Amino acid sequence: MTNNTIKLIEKIEGEAKLHFHFENKKINHIDIEFLATRNIEKILEGKNALDALVINPRVCGICGHAHLMATVQALENIYPDLQLSQKAKILRELTLNFELIQNHFKWFYLTVLPLFGHKQYILKATTPSQLMGKAIAVFGGQYPHTSYSIVGGVVCDPTFSDILKVEKFIDETISFYELHMIQVATEDFLVCTNSEKVLSASGDLPLIMNQIKSNHFEYLGQSYDRFIAFGGNSYFTTGKANKTTINPNIDISFIDEYESFNSFAKNVTYKNKFFEVGPLSRAILNKTPLIKDSHRRYKDSIFSRILARICEIPQLLNHSKELLKELRLDEPSYIKPKIDIKELSGSGVSAVEAARGSLIHKVDLEKGLIKKYDIITPTQWNLSNGTKENPAVAQMAMIGVENEKTAEIIFKSFDVCSVCTTH
Repeated sequence: MTNNTIKLIEKIEGEAKLHFHFENKKINHIDIEFLATRNIEKILEGKNALDALVINPRVCGICGHAHLMATVQALENIYPDLQLSQKAKILRELTLNFELIQNHFKWFYLTVLPLFGHKQYILKATTPSQLMGKAIAVFGGQYPHTSYSIVGGVVCDPTFSDILKVEKFIDETISFYELHMIQVATEDFLVCTNSEKVLSASGDLPLIMNQIKSNHFEYLGQSYDRFIAFGGNSYFTTGKANKTTINPNIDISFIDEYESFNSFAKNVTYKNKFFEVGPLSRAILNKTPLIKDSHRRYKDSIFSRILARICEIPQLLNHSKELLKELRLDEPSYIKPKIDIKELSGSGVSAVEAARGSLIHKVDLEKGLIKKYDIITPTQWNLSNGTKENPAVAQMAMIGVENEKTAEIIFKSFDVCSVCTTH
């Protein structure tokens, strides 16, 4: 016996429509449809290359900073001998870290907790997200939609007082994490190697993880157990993993995009296979002890996916404090390129780790004008619309579930961003 239902998914960035196909009262396939597009890639065609630094941060109001970083790095990739100071690299990485952190808090309090009936906690997201937004603004001048990163560096020249401000914002965010998210010192949490110990602690994270287990959802949402990350930096490792077997050798040229028959979002594969991107992928590749243990117990489930993302917050906060110590204020923030971008022709590609996973930008220039622009977002990786015979990551994760409500929990565990994906 088969039957079909359609569910409009809201309370995500944009909207998505899920077409559920049931057989014997269980989901055996799901078609994922993204309903509208803004055609940012088309808007960019014919524009001056530097216009992309203003347009692309507006692809998304949640991860616009990641789009800025991907844009500037793709343009810089075209230059034959461009110089970039260590100071500029650190400032870029810091502000991207801060965006990831505030994304993680928003997702947890605005998406995850309400899914399990805890709508009363949503206002908690405002405090850490404001702190991280202020930290970005110290260097970027504003947040969101800053364009402070330009070809050759950044336009800010922070003072020692600015560094103290940012340190204060980081410390306040750590204090919030320890008071509300999990009531243990972050130093102890980061060296924890037993995911079951998290359940015995107090705080909003143990609350939801225990509820997942009490509902017998800890194994829910398992997919291919294949992971990939392209946006390496001083903290994140690049590579791919099949279960726990890690291969550091990956090549962006093996990424393929193809149209989905009923959606404005393109599908994306690596060597013709679907891979999961995001915090769980990064944790597997970084061999994070706590997530290794969770993965050993529960594989690529919603339990591991949620834990990995919330575990990444103190990791990035502590790493950001170390980056601040390495910052040399006497270095130049900007080194003017030797070639005017108006004279430049060629192709550039970049990859950065956004909150939801690997974000890739590709650009073709002809005498400083954009001939073609291509953006591959994390949601395209996780929420591609594969076929019944070859389902994509999120589709695979929802197969076998008995109802749409449970499937929606799995779907949102990937943190869907429709507006970013249908650019």
